[in-house]
Amino acid sequence: MEDIKPQLFKVTIDGIEVEVEPGTTILQAARKIGGDVAPPAMCYYQPLKGSGGKCRACLVRVAAGSGKDPRPMPKLVASCITPVQDGMIVENSTNEQVLTTRKAIVEFLLINHPLDCPVCDQAGECDLQNFAFNHGMATTRYEEERRTFEKQDIGPYIQLHMTRCILCYRCVYTADQITQKRVHGVLGRGDASEISTYIEKAIDNDFSGNVIDVCPVGALTDKTYRFKNRVWFTKPVDAHRDCPTCSGKTTVWYRGDEVIRVTARKNEWNEVTEFICNTCRFEKKKTSDWVIEGPTKISRSSVISANKYRADTIKPDFQKKLAAATYTHVDDERDTSQLGIQQLPPERFAPVLPHANDPEP
Repeated sequence: MEDIKPQLFKVTIDGIEVEVEPGTTILQAARKIGGDVAPPAMCYYQPLKGSGGKCRACLVRVAAGSGKDPRPMPKLVASCITPVQDGMIVENSTNEQVLTTRKAIVEFLLINHPLDCPVCDQAGECDLQNFAFNHGMATTRYEEERRTFEKQDIGPYIQLHMTRCILCYRCVYTADQITQKRVHGVLGRGDASEISTYIEKAIDNDFSGNVIDVCPVGALTDKTYRFKNRVWFTKPVDAHRDCPTCSGKTTVWYRGDEVIRVTARKNEWNEVTEFICNTCRFEKKKTSDWVIEGPTKISRSSVISANKYRADTIKPDFQKKLAAATYTHVDDERDTSQLGIQQLPPERFAPVLPHANDPEP
């Protein structure tokens, strides 16, 4: 029996049409196009089931709900949890209301977030830093006292800096879905909510280190790497080893000849592709422990790629994609002799070469 392929939905995002399968969210469809068309996301994480819909960073405007019902949606919607419909028209970076709202979301996320970038280990690879740089404002209207928390060691390898947390829930979903027993979560309600363990119970299992990779800010940090180096001074390489617990596929970070940290590999959206165990992450810090595959490909513009063994990567040109999508061919096969236009011979367009006796400019 032949496999029946599902009918694809046609969705237009910022003037660019893309075909996706039913059940695809607006964010996933936008990522298929790539570039500036894809909304930012602080809580959505594709490998984690159920994530999304909390930070509101990915809000977009649906100008037409579908081909059958072209009425616009009355409010901005979270693109990470809103499924597409056939004929849907979405406005992201081309809509002024979306951009204004996104600035407000940045301001809201930064209300209690400290200005720790100069001393934070996440600086240079921080999703919130990138979000604030692209969509935030240089000033703040917030005058009240920010909430603060004491740092907590929640295991032998992880330190929690709750003052930086934006309550994205990624670490909670990670512990729920890849470990046998979760011992941390969100405690309290409202502005008293915090990520913590009950009576500071330690997080100790083979995959606990992955909460460091999924954290979009510097709230969960690697204690073996804290304050050791800046990410733009390091060289990431893809490496693997035979590991009985996980896939063993990692990114090994070098400063000179020293391995200063090991992380899971990430895709262009800064999401982990395969989770790794604590043995690979924390205990294998020698080059002899790894089979080096080659330099890590940094697919998005990043300070990590600056002054390294590769040229700075360039984001896909959104304007060119938009122009290609809206391009209309103009048939101009007119006879120019009837318009009084003189056709010039090809030699008139030949480049003028300098003569040997010409004076120097």
